[in-house]
Amino acid sequence: MTAPLLALDALEPLVLQLAAALRARRWRLATAESCTGGLVAAACTAVAGSSDWFERGFVTYSNEAKVESLGVPAALIARYGAVSREVALAMADGVLRQAPADLALGVTGIAGPGGAVPGKPVGTVWLGLAARGQAARAELLQLGGDRASIRAQTVQQALQRLLEAARP
Repeated sequence: MTAPLLALDALEPLVLQLAAALRARRWRLATAESCTGGLVAAACTAVAGSSDWFERGFVTYSNEAKVESLGVPAALIARYGAVSREVALAMADGVLRQAPADLALGVTGIAGPGGAVPGKPVGTVWLGLAARGQAARAELLQLGGDRASIRAQTVQQALQRLLEAARP
């Protein structure tokens, strides 16, 4: 028997802090995930009462899904690649266009074991964060480990960045 992909219980204290920060601001969160496949949304919705602050999650794994669901320009993906600062920002901005949320996350990366390209090794992840009325920002993560570890680290880092963004 294999270990669970992500220990949601271990993330609960962080999610509860995020929930409190969002509730304090009367904000709602929405996510767009590629390499994490909805794990950030799963961590958020594992907590009872999350419907008070979690609006929705998009799993936009393919480039087509990023374009169709979030309005990420195909030319942006062609120019910079799906795993890029530009696409992470466009994903977060797209979430705010598509959902009645105040805070948005876009996650795109290479969890492995394949998919690496020159300059973008396995473990390259971009987080895009956008809050309504504020300039979006992005952060590059260079993570190590196997696929499950990279995805778990990405979820942890994404939740931490969301908490920082949600705090007044």
